[in-house]
Amino acid sequence: MTIGVVALSGVLALTACGSKSSGGGSSSGGGSSSASGKALSACMVLDTGGVDDKSFNQSSYAGMTAAAKDNPNLKISYVPSNSSNDYTPNLNAEVQKKCDAIIAVGGLMADNVKAAATANPTVHFAEVDAPSQAPNQYGMQFNTAQGGFLGGYLAAGMSKTGKVATFGGADIPPVTIYMDGYWEGVQYYNKVKNANVQVLGWDENNQKGGTFVPGSNPFGDQNGGQQISQTFINQGADVIFPVAGGSGLGAGAAADASGGKAKVIWVDTDGCQSAAQYCKDFLSSVTKGLASAVQTYLKQAATGTYPTGSYIGTLANGGTGLAPYDSSVPQALQTEIAGVKADIVSGKIKITSPSQPAS
Repeated sequence: MTIGVVALSGVLALTACGSKSSGGGSSSGGGSSSASGKALSACMVLDTGGVDDKSFNQSSYAGMTAAAKDNPNLKISYVPSNSSNDYTPNLNAEVQKKCDAIIAVGGLMADNVKAAATANPTVHFAEVDAPSQAPNQYGMQFNTAQGGFLGGYLAAGMSKTGKVATFGGADIPPVTIYMDGYWEGVQYYNKVKNANVQVLGWDENNQKGGTFVPGSNPFGDQNGGQQISQTFINQGADVIFPVAGGSGLGAGAAADASGGKAKVIWVDTDGCQSAAQYCKDFLSSVTKGLASAVQTYLKQAATGTYPTGSYIGTLANGGTGLAPYDSSVPQALQTEIAGVKADIVSGKIKITSPSQPAS
């Protein structure tokens, strides 16, 4: 594996700090190193797909466990959601457990978190993939259209058939922002290379015309992801970008079965670490700094002063980017992508995804 375009930052900048902790009970977990301060109970409500989804749930909880390892006064726990019907009951259950900080994973429960935070103003909430919507809620958002743009440029540069593809778990901004960036990256490659690489499964100009995993478990349906990916391969796509949590593992399975005809660009985490069984099928991964954002939030909360407002991860601060490349990616293409990244950071390249978080 060669050196990637960008490495995730270990510490993320936070916005202004808010109110002091109101105290409360503790749950399972804890750390090993010394730290000062009183015990803090941190509880996480996961989205569907499970804690080992190889994607956003797993990465978010990894940030929590890392924080607990650094601070023995931090007691952690999580509760899974089997469907969207579990969001509100899970949030309310964590309030009843007297959790000091409740972290919700996923923009799908934004309305549920807003309602819970409003109803419980002395409890501190944070949410991954949603902005702050209450004084006692901290938002962690990521402009992954920037990382997705690099992924799209990579896909177009590596395609031999002139067709690449993407699909999502659900039609929500934290998903479509990746797909927009990927689509824009391919269009930019076509512009500078006078090429005509097509994108199957998404068109930024038609926000309701994309391909998404059907059914009640859109982020945990590996078979559904494999069926979609196989259809793309049958249509000629040779690079696939799944933005679908655990369902995206189906893209790895389809690429693996293709005998080298198709490759995958993974999402959220470095796929060669989180889904190592398909590492040989991955060109790279478009990363999101979920673990770092959660860990940094809890590190600040453990001091007794909670962050308020919202954090936005970008290429500039390491909140998104590309994981290390597969050895098949030419150095010349890697150099081009490094230049594209610099132009996005400088503002020379303007990304137009309507799903980008407000600055």
